[in-house]
Amino acid sequence: MLKKKTRLNADDWLQTGFDALVELGPQALKAEPLARRIGATKGSFYWHFRDLPDYHTRLLAKWEERTLLALAAAGEQEADAVKRLDRLGSLNSDDPAEQAIRAWGAENTEVAETIARVDGHRRTMLSVTLDELGLTNPEFARIVQGAHMGLAELSAADGVDNSGAMSTLLAALLSLRDA
Repeated sequence: MLKKKTRLNADDWLQTGFDALVELGPQALKAEPLARRIGATKGSFYWHFRDLPDYHTRLLAKWEERTLLALAAAGEQEADAVKRLDRLGSLNSDDPAEQAIRAWGAENTEVAETIARVDGHRRTMLSVTLDELGLTNPEFARIVQGAHMGLAELSAADGVDNSGAMSTLLAALLSLRDA
């Protein structure tokens, strides 16, 4: 009996794009290399996406959506502000797609704008949480976010889990409140 071939959908193509972006960088986000990678034709790519810019836009929208959903979930699931701060401070730090998108954003304005929206939302959530904890200096949210971004990059570069470093930073911030 013949095995029925599974039809690809747009999400299959987008996941393939995330994988290619992580492994090879943004130059891999072209129809032909993606088609080879997924085992399909370029025609299948163009069935799901109008053109390459449409694909890039939808890839970024998918990353933005899933990141904002994760941030919202972190905010809703943790009533305790200290635990919420810890979750927000480390959220997606191990996501290679986020690191690859940040690298791509250094050379692409559309990507940089998407990152800026996500970062703005994350910083707002951090600020609200820090305010709840009595840490009202707006720079604290920038410090936590900057540490999140920098530690993720360090982890990618040296292969060391830096979650302990983030916990240390958050503990130091909380000790300021208690001092």
